[in-house]
Amino acid sequence: MHNIMVIARREFKSYFDSPVAYIVITFFLIIAGYFFTSNLFLSNQADLRTLWGIIPLLFVFFIPAISMKLLADEKKTGTIELLYTYPIRDSEIVLGKYFAALFLLGVMLLFTVAYAFTVNSLGNMDVGQAIAGYIGLILMAAAYLAIGVFASSVTDNQIIAFILALFISFFFFIADKIIFFLPSGIAGIFEYLGIEYHFQNIARGVIDSRNVLYFASLIFFGLLLASHSLSRRRGD
Repeated sequence: MHNIMVIARREFKSYFDSPVAYIVITFFLIIAGYFFTSNLFLSNQADLRTLWGIIPLLFVFFIPAISMKLLADEKKTGTIELLYTYPIRDSEIVLGKYFAALFLLGVMLLFTVAYAFTVNSLGNMDVGQAIAGYIGLILMAAAYLAIGVFASSVTDNQIIAFILALFISFFFFIADKIIFFLPSGIAGIFEYLGIEYHFQNIARGVIDSRNVLYFASLIFFGLLLASHSLSRRRGD
């Protein structure tokens, strides 16, 4: 755990030592805030449904942009070889990078709490449902990030890592939205694969173990594949 936190602190600090974190957070808040405020008074309801609708889509683009450098840049610059000289396991490298990016996403979501306070000041917001929605967003962000870490682990090119993560993330984002065009035999499978289907279930205020298991499975397999990819490189 010590090695994981050392890597996570170093990586998290690197985000704020460069303009990356500030640019990403600013653009994320501007886009989310625009859609939130433009629909808030039109709906005339004190809830966060507009936010729950736009943030999952923003994650599809922003999280691959955050994760694309995590391992790909280390490979390209050769610093991954330096890490291999230390008594650090591949899983610790992956988890350290993963937690650093997850902390950054947590900071992004923390700023959006201001929108929740705005809604609550305008009406009687369902606080329990809002908390459930944020839990769902954290789980979704963690799942997308695990996909991004995997994509970054299989290449030393950040652009390729971004495109691969974007493609996989978009598949999970759209899976439950195309079931009307699919045969009934596989429609249920694609609905279950849809990441927003599980998020919206949680955002309604009911945290079902089946939805939590879905996100946990995506996170586990994404990080497992990333660790395996690094292990193969170390073996080479």
